Amino acid sequence: MSQRVLLTSKEINIILHRLACQLLENHLDFSNTALIGIQPRGIFLAERLAKILKEDYKVKDIPLGFLDITFFRDDFGRGDKILKANSTKMNFLVEDKKVVFIDDVLYTGRSIRAALTAIQSFGRPKSIELLTLIDRRFSRHLPIQPNYRGRQVDAINEEKVKVMWAEHDGEDSVYLVSK
Repeated sequence: MSQRVLLTSKEINIILHRLACQLLENHLDFSNTALIGIQPRGIFLAERLAKILKEDYKVKDIPLGFLDITFFRDDFGRGDKILKANSTKMNFLVEDKKVVFIDDVLYTGRSIRAALTAIQSFGRPKSIELLTLIDRRFSRHLPIQPNYRGRQVDAINEEKVKVMWAEHDGEDSVYLVSK
């Protein structure tokens, strides 16, 4: 098994600031917008973006939530692997709000399909956008595309994209892992 660095800590930081600027350009003061990190690993990206928007761009009161999609997945209960549920943290309704789903890697699109179903428990959003750090564009099973992407990666199916976050993994980096 080998791994190749796709993004270093410095490159991730540059991408996060660019994504924050794109969000700011489209949502201005975030008065009618909510950022929602998809559990488990989209929450690290969502927290980082919210922090950049608050500290560097002085945006106040950004609704930030974490959405667990475990029981909405189409592969739930279909294999030997036992899925572990995460916790949903949504202290607001999304009724008539612009929602931005945030996930670290967009691969098949199935997680986002599950998130589209799960979000309905919190109201009917005015619109939903998708932000992802890594877009594996040739691996889609569903017609789902990001509105905001950090980097596109053309990985073949046997390769895996591994995103590391300092808060959880001790470093900020993205690797392409080959078997």
